[in-house]
Amino acid sequence: MHEFKNAKRIVVKVGTSTLTYESGLINIRRLERLVTVLSDLANSGLEIVLVSSGAIAVGVGKLGMRSRPSEIALRQAAASVGQCELMHLYDRYFSQFHHKVAQLLLTRDVVDDPNRRQNTVNTFGALFELGAIPIVNENDTVSTAELEGGDSFGDNDRLSSLVATLIDADGLIILSDINGLYTANPTTNPDATLIPWVEKIDDALMACATGSGTNRGTGGMATKLQAAKLVTGKGIPMAIVNGKDPENLYWVLEGRPVGTVFIGQRS
Repeated sequence: MHEFKNAKRIVVKVGTSTLTYESGLINIRRLERLVTVLSDLANSGLEIVLVSSGAIAVGVGKLGMRSRPSEIALRQAAASVGQCELMHLYDRYFSQFHHKVAQLLLTRDVVDDPNRRQNTVNTFGALFELGAIPIVNENDTVSTAELEGGDSFGDNDRLSSLVATLIDADGLIILSDINGLYTANPTTNPDATLIPWVEKIDDALMACATGSGTNRGTGGMATKLQAAKLVTGKGIPMAIVNGKDPENLYWVLEGRPVGTVFIGQRS
C-alpha cells in the first residue's frame, strides 16, 4: 500500500525532543538536515506546512533557566524568547536553499470561530501561491490553556492534525523520538514490536499508547493516536517516523516500509 502516493500537499510535525538536546538548546545538525530535506521536497513541487514545537524548550535554554519552569508566566516568557530563536534559525537555513518561510501562531479560538478559521485558510492559500513555507506553532504567549493542561489544541500533534484538515492536506507526517507505534512501550518492554500499518484506531490500539512525552515536550503516543484518529476520519493518511533521520520523510512519500502508517478512511 502506498498511502502517500501522488501527495501534493503535506503537513510535517516535528517535536521538541527531536529538535533539541536535553539542555533545551537546539540540535543544529538535526535542524539543518530537516530543513535540507524539506527544501528538497519543496523543490520537487510539494507544498509543505511545518508544525514545529520547541519554543518553550529553546527559550528555557537561551534564558539560562535550569529547568522548564512551572510558573505559567515564566513559560510564556520562555515561549516568547524561544519562538524568536526558532524562526531566526528556520529563516536562516531555509534561505540557504532560497525558500521563504512564514510564521503562523494559532490559538484554539481561531480554529473554532468560522470567520477566523476561513481567514486562516485564506492565509495558507496565499502563502502557497507565493511559494512560502508556513511554519506553525500554538501561540503560547497569549494562550495558557495548553500550558495549564486545559482545552487548547492539547498538543502540537493535535494542532498538526487540525492544520492538515484545514488545508485539505494529502498527508500528515509526525517526526517522533521513536520509530513509530509499538505493541507496548519499547523503552520498558523488550518484546514490543513495531506496528507498520493501522487500518482502524480502536480501544485496543489506544491501550498500546503508554507513557508521556519527554521533560522538554508535552506529547506522547496517545496524542499522536488522537491526531491519527482525527485526520484518518477525514480521509487523510498519517505516518509516525523517527525524526532523528529526517530522510525518513523521503521513504514515507516513496512508499517504503518505515515507521507506522495510518490509512485514511472517510466516514
